[in-house]
Amino acid sequence: MTFSETLRQEADPIFGAIFNHPFVQGIAKGNVKREALIHYVKQDYSYLNAFIKVYGLAIAKCDKRQDMKLFNEQIAFILNSEIHPHRNFCRVAGVRYEDLQDQPLAPTASHYIEHMLAVAYSGSLAEILAAFLPCPWTYWEIGKKLLAESLTEDHPFYDWITFYGENKEIQPLTERYCRRLDQLTEGVSSAEKEKIKDHFMKSCQLEYAFWDMAYRVEKWPVQV
Repeated sequence: MTFSETLRQEADPIFGAIFNHPFVQGIAKGNVKREALIHYVKQDYSYLNAFIKVYGLAIAKCDKRQDMKLFNEQIAFILNSEIHPHRNFCRVAGVRYEDLQDQPLAPTASHYIEHMLAVAYSGSLAEILAAFLPCPWTYWEIGKKLLAESLTEDHPFYDWITFYGENKEIQPLTERYCRRLDQLTEGVSSAEKEKIKDHFMKSCQLEYAFWDMAYRVEKWPVQV
């Protein structure tokens, strides 16, 4: 079993909890609260901005041009392609995407962003990969599972589900990240592997927490 396969196996309870979360199940059923959709887009817009920075920091730690090219391409993917599922949520919620950008961070989104950036600034390339891998991996699996259910073009979240379930970039990208992580962890110490695993597992937990944050429309406890 490869290192990435071991990570996926150990994270399986979290992946299962994410798929069964009421927000994700609401996407499947075509019924998510308007406020939750809006809160999700507000927070994910800022999260993806941070993801671009993580890719930039990863590039700074690359020795190989093929790695630089990979991360550079994903910056363009976020900027030009990942706006489409956001627009689907906005359309269902009846709001303008442009009105939801650059909003204050909720506690969970702030925590997730700080975790990713901390690893990106101080960690190795393998650590950075492990920290951001749960994001594309969980979304690809969500899209794949929802796509396997009865889905017609009149489903409110048809565009969101097909974007993550059918997109020809996301599955190969996830698999490529896994292969690269496996290569980077060959021969490293067990202590280093444990640190890399901890980053991965924390990001998996925060992926679940992000869905929960949006569903609950999480705010800071004291409004000022």
